[in-house]
This record gives sequence, structure tokens and C-alpha cells, in this order.
Amino acid sequence: MEATSKQTTQGPVLLADLVQYQEGSVVSREILKKSTGSVTVFAFDAGQGLSEHTAPFDALVQILDGEAEIAVAGKPHSVKAGELLLMPAHQPHALKALKRFKMLLIMIRS
Repeated sequence: MEATSKQTTQGPVLLADLVQYQEGSVVSREILKKSTGSVTVFAFDAGQGLSEHTAPFDALVQILDGEAEIAVAGKPHSVKAGELLLMPAHQPHALKALKRFKMLLIMIRS
């Protein structure tokens, strides 16, 4: 996964424009990082994904463009542009790009 530099903004931005698709890659840009959580935008090329893992805190995913399959605790969900999905803390989850997709990931530490 390739990470790009943080962006400091002074005004409104289009989230989907903060990362660009790259062939055969997952691209991410962290736009906010605090002790209480982080906000990161991702772009996944078709067929790319993240293998099953867990996190010690809740994560909220909003699909900005395209479509992904997100499995939470073994249950697959097809998530499309404009839709949200909560991935609860300590629940195994995995992501796969059914076609290219971009997402906003909000991690909430408690």
C-alpha cells in the first residue's frame, strides 16, 4: 500500500479527489490524525483489497466511488458509492474491490 503525504486544507475539498487510482495498487492519504482517531481516504484498484484483520477500535467506512465487498465477522456486504458500513472493534474484517473504489475510513479510538 502506498501512502501519500497529508494535506492541510483551508477550505472545502472533494474527498474523492484527494487520492487517485493507480493500476494494481491501493493508495491512501491520511487527512487527519489525532490521539482520539484518524481519517484516511483510500483508492483501491479493481481486485485489490486488505486481508482479514482486526482493530482495537471502531471503524466507519463510507464508499465515495465504485463498489467494494467488505466482510465483517465473516459476513460479506456489498457496499456502493454513498453507503456507510460500521466495522466494530475486535471484529475481523476484510475488504476487496469488486471494481475500482474509493473510501473514507474514520477510526475512532476510545
